Amino acid sequence: MASIDQGLFDLDRLDRMAGQDSPIHRLDPRTKLLTTLVFLVCVVSRGKYELSALLPYAVFPVAIAAVANLPAGYLARKLLAFAPFAVLVGAFNPFFDREPLLRLGTFAISGGWVSFASILVRFCLTIGAALVLIATTSFRGVCMALERLGVPNVFTTQLLFLHRYIFVLGEEGARMARARELRTFDGRGRGLRVYASLVGHLLLRTLDRGERIHLAMRCRGFDGRIRTLRKLSPGAPDILFTLGWSAAFVGLRLVNLPQLLGRIVTEVVG
Repeated sequence: MASIDQGLFDLDRLDRMAGQDSPIHRLDPRTKLLTTLVFLVCVVSRGKYELSALLPYAVFPVAIAAVANLPAGYLARKLLAFAPFAVLVGAFNPFFDREPLLRLGTFAISGGWVSFASILVRFCLTIGAALVLIATTSFRGVCMALERLGVPNVFTTQLLFLHRYIFVLGEEGARMARARELRTFDGRGRGLRVYASLVGHLLLRTLDRGERIHLAMRCRGFDGRIRTLRKLSPGAPDILFTLGWSAAFVGLRLVNLPQLLGRIVTEVVG
């Protein structure tokens, strides 16, 4: 029960961070979303062996998190929580791609290990940028930005409801877990049949509560559109933010900056 409550609190923390006041938080949600999309496209479009070319992209999420005063420890824990998925995706690369790609003295590094490291770096960059986006915009703000950019209203509304009903499901699950703990003694009531019954009842109770929430929303005038008191009007800071970062991302995509700097240093020293 405590783990469910803690999980819900931890999940909601990103949205609560979006209520802070900083130059990044005050930007138009569409500005931050478009900039992040350009960042993601430039990162994932790099070749699987271009590991060094990915490193300069880390400046973006780190700089945004610093200016927005986001807790680095919390974001790092979130990255570690999702890291096993990235490890599973690339874990077999070293076994299938054994051709040597780099040599450090007598030690040869295969292309599989380089591509595996590339997957991990891409994961940290993309998930880190997504976490920073939600922590400075909120999930509701991201859905609102998608709608204003022309994404079908049905899609954005479904996304918003999915996020909202995660908490409904979690609250119902916490209530049922509390009730089970109060009615079980000496390890009884913990078998597979009991958990299967709990899952079925949880889905029914969540569906019933979701219908009540939907009726309440309809009674208050909800017509399927996302509305906010904040008036979206991009200004000069928004335009400069998007154009500046996007130009930097495209430049890093066209030029391998670490490789270029290494070549320049080698020529100067030589």
